[in-house]
Amino acid sequence: MKIQGLPLLLPVLLLLSPRTEAATIGICYGRVADNLPPLYTVINILKSNGITKVRIFNPEPATLQSFSGTGISLIIGVPNEILPSLASGPPEFSLLWLQSNILSHISATQIPYLAVGNEVLLKEPYYTPHLLPAMLNLHQALQTLNLDGTIKLSSPQAESVLSISYPPSSGTFDPLLKPALIPLLRFLIDTKSPIMINVYPYLSYINSMKYVSLDYALFRSERVVQDGALMYGNLFDASIDAFLYAMEREGFGGVSVVVSETGWPTAGGVAASVENALEYNGNVVRKVVSGAGTPKRPEMAVEAYLFDLFDENRKGGEEYEKHFGIFGPDGVKAYDLWV
Repeated sequence: MKIQGLPLLLPVLLLLSPRTEAATIGICYGRVADNLPPLYTVINILKSNGITKVRIFNPEPATLQSFSGTGISLIIGVPNEILPSLASGPPEFSLLWLQSNILSHISATQIPYLAVGNEVLLKEPYYTPHLLPAMLNLHQALQTLNLDGTIKLSSPQAESVLSISYPPSSGTFDPLLKPALIPLLRFLIDTKSPIMINVYPYLSYINSMKYVSLDYALFRSERVVQDGALMYGNLFDASIDAFLYAMEREGFGGVSVVVSETGWPTAGGVAASVENALEYNGNVVRKVVSGAGTPKRPEMAVEAYLFDLFDENRKGGEEYEKHFGIFGPDGVKAYDLWV
């Protein structure tokens, strides 16, 4: 199904002022599927739609080699499963792993970030003790290669590491997670790296429909939520600011934010439709390319990665998790987000 409307990205980019020239939207390239197109087709889809920022979840050699020299920047995931080895091995092991698994396949100039683990603290607590030691060893390896200023390390976290998120100014981390979160935040501020957060207003909506309206989740609410002197017209901004307040509460107000995942499903759940996915993702794109910040940090342009490039038909969990794709395997858009 294809819906016309909201001619978003390229026309907007042509009108950007110098202040917002670098504010482009990225996309996640998940591969938990058995019907994905070949890598050369993926690269062509990205290039033909002007997409220059991609997040991948595993450093597969063939994938990295396909992206090499394309001009597309990559957030490269360091899988949860490798964290114990990176954490417990000597620093030389992390250096060798980094060189053989990533840098031998793609130039460091295409890698702004390594995403070390994914939602480790909440979803896979077994790996939690290994997260920061792995990041420290990888950072030492980057320093050895004189790349610590080129490649930054972070670790994507789920919104639910917050025990309180409403109103945003009350944002508070789950006390049970603080023993791991506080050292992580200290590492991020010491290395001038952002925190990565996976922001899904869709999940907040379906889990709290009594309190969260669909219009507020989709950026179309006529009712503005007031939080002190700040006004919120959508849940995306409120979610980011709740993180900012939570970090500030712990003394880490200087940490910046990258939205490492955000999106809306087209099927498989309540309010999951092509129309709503177009509206939500379209509003995220408009926000990012405009250079607009959040009510708490209006001067901070938001860097965000839409989830997902394709549907992932082998994913477990709820049915809607399989239906975030913006493109079909044949490269045809599910909806006209990129025109």
